[in-house]
Amino acid sequence: MGKPVNLNRFRKDRARAEKKARADQNAVKFGRGKAEKDLDRARAEKARRDLDGHERDGGGDE
Repeated sequence: MGKPVNLNRFRKDRARAEKKARADQNAVKFGRGKAEKDLDRARAEKARRDLDGHERDGGGDE
């Protein structure tokens, strides 16, 4: 027969591991510097302007 397992310890360890995984994901998602955020914002704005510049006029048979 195996060694008894403390279920409270198991539950707490699992919760800690889930919190750490969530923290790591948030660090990747939100842990960027201001310069990186500004660069991403500028790239998104340029992409939006480029897309808007390629729109068709509504003067055809629609």
